[in-house]
Amino acid sequence: MQKQNNAQKTGVVMLLSASMVLALAAAGALWPDDFGAVAKRLLLSTTTNFGWFYLLTVFVIVIFLLGLALSRHGSIRLGPDGSRPEFPLFTWIAMLFSAGFGAGLVFWGVAEPMSHFFTPPFPGMDPQSAPAARVAMGYSFFHWGISQWSVFALTGLGIGFMQFRKGRDGLVSTALEPVVGKRQGIRTAVDVLAVVATVMGIATSLGLGVLQISGGLQLVTGWTGSLKMQLLVIAVMFAAYMLSSTSGLHRGIRWLSNVNLGLCLALLLFVFIAGPTVFVLNAFTLGLGDYLSHFVEYSLRLTPYRGGTWVRDWTIFYWAWAIAWSPFVGAFVARVSRGRTIREFIVGVLVVPPAIACVWIATFGGMALHEDLNHAAGIAAVVDRDVAVALFTLYRHLPLGELLSMLSILLIFIFLVTSADSATYILAGMASGGNPDPRQSLKLFWGMMMSVVAAVLLAAGGLSSLQTASLVAALPFTLLLILMMAALIRLLRAEALPEGRSGRQPPAA
Repeated sequence: MQKQNNAQKTGVVMLLSASMVLALAAAGALWPDDFGAVAKRLLLSTTTNFGWFYLLTVFVIVIFLLGLALSRHGSIRLGPDGSRPEFPLFTWIAMLFSAGFGAGLVFWGVAEPMSHFFTPPFPGMDPQSAPAARVAMGYSFFHWGISQWSVFALTGLGIGFMQFRKGRDGLVSTALEPVVGKRQGIRTAVDVLAVVATVMGIATSLGLGVLQISGGLQLVTGWTGSLKMQLLVIAVMFAAYMLSSTSGLHRGIRWLSNVNLGLCLALLLFVFIAGPTVFVLNAFTLGLGDYLSHFVEYSLRLTPYRGGTWVRDWTIFYWAWAIAWSPFVGAFVARVSRGRTIREFIVGVLVVPPAIACVWIATFGGMALHEDLNHAAGIAAVVDRDVAVALFTLYRHLPLGELLSMLSILLIFIFLVTSADSATYILAGMASGGNPDPRQSLKLFWGMMMSVVAAVLLAAGGLSSLQTASLVAALPFTLLLILMMAALIRLLRAEALPEGRSGRQPPAA
């Protein structure tokens, strides 16, 4: 009877999620302007009226996680006391990047600092000046730092604790159970919202990534970025990520993640050596100092006394993106972190990816700033017109620029493949009651759903509308993050500490 009830609940989540995704995709394709206008009004309303709520929540999450890592509970493992990490450190870090973060960093590593350099965050500051360059670097570090990853870490910790320590499923709703109980209506609503937000987010990322690949190919080869070529890229991408996803977590996803991080580090090292190395080192050091010294100010910065939309357009938008993606990224981060202690998990998730991101931004963004400040290269002006070509414009100022562009196109492609295969794996698990090893047919269904939605909206011009709509989910998910902190506190208070930390024996299995 219990299995039958679980099957029925899973079927309801599957049906409702697929129906909502198709309805939203159809609206975005058939009425892109009207759908986009409604989505924009909803996002504007939530970010304007609840921007303070996003900022405070993310700041509190950072403090909560740092406190937890330093507490006596940090030695508790995501699994039985005798368990050990499932993946080695390099593979683990590589897999963290595969959940969407890497593709975004390649896209914005040059584009964001140059955008802030062109339009400074503070009024009265001269655009494209030395002070603007300094602020641009510090603010870029902040946006790609621990605040964004704290949201993923909290969700992953809640899911991983219930899944591996308590032997439950890997659903967001289960992680909230210590607070909300087993109310089926609430659980179904949470799981459906998580699936829909994940599909919409990944579909728009695939579409936007294809546009970046298309822009890069056009700059390097002169090929026109036609719709046919973009759809062909999506088709090849679909075949690649389905092959990776169906081969399993320990084969395709793991192998591609390792290759991707290796290629990423190789490109980073080349640009660091071939570019203005000393300038990059100085920019990194100063940017890190500005990030640390302004962390609290930037975390809680709003402009109620003089107005302006910069904070809403950048910081609040970023936090909304991270929160809306938290069910997918958190579930995947949890899945690959079995056996690690809470302290290892928090330090690894909260520190390592942001550290790599800051080095990447300092190297690529720092070189772009150097070229504009010292050689009037005009990269910022190009980025202001089209952020998708930012990285490829920078390569024109390096030796082997065309080769670097082709390698970066390959890097973006693999990052998108790893994001999609991770999402396919997690979506199939979400739609099958949190199953850690979902059926291949479910992977195929959700993998096809993401590609079809991306292709249809790319053809209809509705990608930005769906991206905007997906971010509206950030508001309810922010409430869920607060509940997840409360759920973790309840769970940890009832948890016996491993022997040697508290003097107590762990409970019998």
